Amino acid sequence: MTSSAPPAVGVRTPWEALPTAVRAAIADVLGAPVVQAVTQTGGFSPGVAARVTTAGGRRAFVKAVSAEVNPVSPEMHREEARYAAALPFGVPAPPLLGSYDDGTWVALVFEDVAGRQPHVPWHERELALVLDAVGELSRALTPAPLDAPSVVEYLADGFQGWQQMIDDGDRGEGLDPWTASHLSYLAELAFPWTDLAVGDTLAHGDLRADNILLTADGRVVFVDWPHARRGAAPWFDLLIMLPCVRAQGGPDPEEVFAAHPLGRVAEPHAVTATLAGFAGFMIRNSRQPPPPGIPTLRAFQRAQGEAALQWLRKRLG
Repeated sequence: MTSSAPPAVGVRTPWEALPTAVRAAIADVLGAPVVQAVTQTGGFSPGVAARVTTAGGRRAFVKAVSAEVNPVSPEMHREEARYAAALPFGVPAPPLLGSYDDGTWVALVFEDVAGRQPHVPWHERELALVLDAVGELSRALTPAPLDAPSVVEYLADGFQGWQQMIDDGDRGEGLDPWTASHLSYLAELAFPWTDLAVGDTLAHGDLRADNILLTADGRVVFVDWPHARRGAAPWFDLLIMLPCVRAQGGPDPEEVFAAHPLGRVAEPHAVTATLAGFAGFMIRNSRQPPPPGIPTLRAFQRAQGEAALQWLRKRLG
């Protein structure tokens, strides 16, 4: 299967466009002013995303955004600052070195990870490394080590996307004929997911290739934690990751899920209901106007939703 999802890219703000006060605050965190900044292109976050080097030779990763770029992104950065600071030692995530928030601009400064994103389309060996790491991440985050919003409460409405489409009078124009004619059935499948996907795990909530770094010594590091949510089933992150893997040239998600240790112990009805909810979440979102500064998001969501639907139909026989 070839990659069908568009690149995961947000509109980047150059380092030089950061206000002087923001750059000065970042220098305070790092102990010296930044003398080199290299913009990173992968990922949907708008604003600044750069690997930086200070006058003293210290390296870090900086992300910063203002409400002028995207009205939602500053609060996401604030949430990520809270969760990243609270992650326990040993979780494969970059340590947060410091943050800045003046009410308009929010900046996060992380330890730089000398790694790269996985190849897309996915390479078999790299996917195997990531799948093993997802299992280790689930074990490290069970029980949930920090107080984040409940995954069920946070996504209760979003995962009822099929029912919301019906309520909005959206008859699925432009979707494949089976999906368009089965909106009510899909809504019924998704309805009980809130009772079935619960657990004691902290989920990353947004595992994709652009949120993963591979290091030269074989480590897998998970970045971008604003969507961390507690109370998820141990298999939740694996389930929401696999449709994106499929949309980016990866293998059949049902085969991968069934072979994975987390998937083997998952209750089948819970998986089907949650998958139906995730598919509805992605398909409905993909039909909304694009958010400011993130031009490829809706097409990316459409590809994820379609991959989730294909997986769901396979489970349904």
